[in-house]
Amino acid sequence: MNPFSSGTRLRDMIRAIRACKTAAEERAVVRKECAAIRAAVSENDQDYRHRNLAKLMFIHMLGYPTHFGQMECLKLIASAGFPEKRIGYLGLMLLLDERQEVLMLVTNSLKQDLNHGNQYIVGLALCALGNICSAEMARDLAPEVEKLLQSRDQNIRKKAALCSIRIVRKVPDLAENFMGPATTLLKEKHHGVLITGVQLCTELCKASTEALDYLRKHTDSLVRVLKDLMASPYAPEYDISGITDPFLQIRILRLLRMLGQGDADCSDCMNDILAQVAAKTESNKNAGNAILYECVAAIMGIEANSGLRVLAINILGRFLSNRDNNIRYVALNMLMKAVGVDTQAVQRHRTTILECVKDSDASIRKRALELVFLLVNDSNVKPLTKELIEYLEVSDPDFKGDLTAKICSIVEKFSPDKLWYIDQMLKVLSEAGNYVKDEVWHALIVVISNASEFHGYTVRSLYRALQTSGEQDSLVRVAVWCIGEYGEMLLNNVGVLDGKEPMTVTESDAVDVVEMALKRHMTDVTTRAMSLIALLKLSSRFAPCSERIREIINQQKGSLVLELQQRSIEFNSIIQKHQNIKPALVERMPVLDEAAYIGKKASSSSATLSTEKTSHSNSSGVTVSLPNGVTKPPAAPLVDLLDLTPDDVPVSSSSGGDFLQDLLGIGSSPNSSLPGVSQAPPTGGADILLDLLSIGTPSPVSALNTVPTSQDNMSSVSPLEALSTLPSPVSSAQVSQPSMLGSVKGTIDQSKQPAGVAPVMDLLDGLSSNPLSLDESNPLYPSIIAYQSNTLKIAFSFSKQPGKPQITLIQATFTNLSSNVYTDFVFQAAVPKFIQLHLDPASSNVLPANGNGSITQSLSLNNSHHGQKALAMRLRINYKVNNESKKEDGQINNFPSDPRCLCMLTFFN
Repeated sequence: MNPFSSGTRLRDMIRAIRACKTAAEERAVVRKECAAIRAAVSENDQDYRHRNLAKLMFIHMLGYPTHFGQMECLKLIASAGFPEKRIGYLGLMLLLDERQEVLMLVTNSLKQDLNHGNQYIVGLALCALGNICSAEMARDLAPEVEKLLQSRDQNIRKKAALCSIRIVRKVPDLAENFMGPATTLLKEKHHGVLITGVQLCTELCKASTEALDYLRKHTDSLVRVLKDLMASPYAPEYDISGITDPFLQIRILRLLRMLGQGDADCSDCMNDILAQVAAKTESNKNAGNAILYECVAAIMGIEANSGLRVLAINILGRFLSNRDNNIRYVALNMLMKAVGVDTQAVQRHRTTILECVKDSDASIRKRALELVFLLVNDSNVKPLTKELIEYLEVSDPDFKGDLTAKICSIVEKFSPDKLWYIDQMLKVLSEAGNYVKDEVWHALIVVISNASEFHGYTVRSLYRALQTSGEQDSLVRVAVWCIGEYGEMLLNNVGVLDGKEPMTVTESDAVDVVEMALKRHMTDVTTRAMSLIALLKLSSRFAPCSERIREIINQQKGSLVLELQQRSIEFNSIIQKHQNIKPALVERMPVLDEAAYIGKKASSSSATLSTEKTSHSNSSGVTVSLPNGVTKPPAAPLVDLLDLTPDDVPVSSSSGGDFLQDLLGIGSSPNSSLPGVSQAPPTGGADILLDLLSIGTPSPVSALNTVPTSQDNMSSVSPLEALSTLPSPVSSAQVSQPSMLGSVKGTIDQSKQPAGVAPVMDLLDGLSSNPLSLDESNPLYPSIIAYQSNTLKIAFSFSKQPGKPQITLIQATFTNLSSNVYTDFVFQAAVPKFIQLHLDPASSNVLPANGNGSITQSLSLNNSHHGQKALAMRLRINYKVNNESKKEDGQINNFPSDPRCLCMLTFFN
């Protein structure tokens, strides 16, 4: 016989495949065998059909395609003999799934076999139906399965229950048909039938609330079964580690939890048996621990009394002392859920939970740390924080990041006073300053700034910590900031607390500390920049060391970092040539607004910018229709186009610099930044300190010619910051800063400007100190070509409403310069938040070719900050040419100079 004919035995084919030394040889063997099987299928070979299907199943398990044998499964199922049906049903479950259309052809055969007189054939049909049943098959065959639930044979009842679970999952509407037979199964003595009946009841509770209410009436039956299991004698067929059928007990406990959830009467019925299970089950074996865990889950899920909950939590406490990591992990998970139910009972195991934080297993450490965070309250915050900080000293480097984050959150949330807050944060920074986020030391500086009575104590504590932990970057930053602000308190021992010994520090010692931070090779740019600022301030307060400080600053002139080089040059110039403005520049920083910082920090973490700006959809064009009825809001592209400040940022004061920052999106989320446009951090919140310290701001000259690159903790600056040298009122806050934002000099003499040329600030809607005086009774508003390309021209004409100078009316005219007709023409506009935009419907959405027609659209702009901030708008034009979508953006500069009507329209690619 041919070794690869259809008559080859399965074992021979398996030996031939296993004897292959390469994948190519295996594919050759499989290919030859599949060819022989195809030939046998085409010849309708009935003698070896079952053998061929068995070989196809093995080939299928090897990963080769066997779809050509699906019909052979149906032919074997239709056979009369049990051996053929067994192979046929096995192939049906392995080679097909419920998504195959071929499966519809087997429904009739299944129905016949479910009504067959041979119990083994009935069992084959139930097994196949329970594995590949589809919704259509479930509806057709549910009556037969329901009838088999009452069969005399216990194996048939067990398989029918398993098949019913599949039917209920596929068609929940059929759940009511199985409620009666399911409760009958709960009275079975055979454990195999009983466990399937319990599982069927569980599935019915998930599928239907009516079934849940119905089964609650049979809670007594489940309690009785569980009580019999607890009191049953030794049975070798069900015994596992001395426990009678733990699998059945676990299933019953899960069903009891579902029945008792939210039902007090049902919970009362099961309280006693749950207490017995919790008290009598041994925990020295894994089977007993599994039952206890399900018992605890049931107690925490039902309306149990407080004593039973305490018993359950004590069991979890014993789990925490188990040597098995898996048991401790599930105990920690359950305790996290129990905290919301009975916090006091969980607090009793606080010591054990803290020991789990020090466990060698990383997953247990993290879960225990999360649980400790949930246990912290005003009464135990001090001992818990002390334990965590002590462990921080010896914890693994991989775990220090998570640990410091939790400690900082605990200290910030539950600190009883500012002194304790400062002490704990200094300990964290001293032990793991390189692992904390920037927001942590930002917040610490804000608190220190507001705690004026502890300034002396804080600067001395930081000085001591810096002697031993100078490698912690966050600690160094806070220390050099405090020394620069309160350096004289370090020398004079101002504000020494009771029980604290005064310390002797000279001016030279304080300068040495800052110099060490500046010259340490591991120090980053942010820390060095802060050190330079601290030295500049100390040069005014430590007069004897002024020359030494100047030399230290002067050494950074040769730095390869442009930021440090620029600061060195400017600060050296201030020390040598600008003694008149130096006291104002280096005076102590005003108290930072703690409430504004906390509010900004909370709002920045609550939602993203894209979800906050959906309000722009009312003024930014039409929505985009997507398939299946999904509507995409147009806010996202307009946010990308406009990139304005977030909703929670208050409107800044009326200065030209503030307007330019609003126009360029300074202070907005980085998610909405435009490519090629520099971006600055938010003007509030965590970065307010960096703004006040003027860290990361390039010089005005370099800003005009280059696009700055963001570095670690460094903010890039818009090119228009170079305009900060334009005439504007100089506030005290501006004077107190170094000249990083532009030199503070006299106002430009406008009389030297050529005649007929409007002041530069007139372009900012009346921000000039000497605005133009025009005749408001009959103003003239010239039209402009707002945008023009090779294919499109946009003209704007302006008008004002009498008595309403804050409202500007614009008539937009669109002209097609190409030879193609534009369809689906959509004009989109977006404005800052202090402007209300109203877009009237366009005259048409089809723009004729070659300028043979035009589209007009009216816009109304209401500037709530008229006279303080100028109007601003960004545009986008979308249209289709031969069903191909097009988009145009542009930039214009030719606007009228009337400050009352001027609309500054800026486009960015």
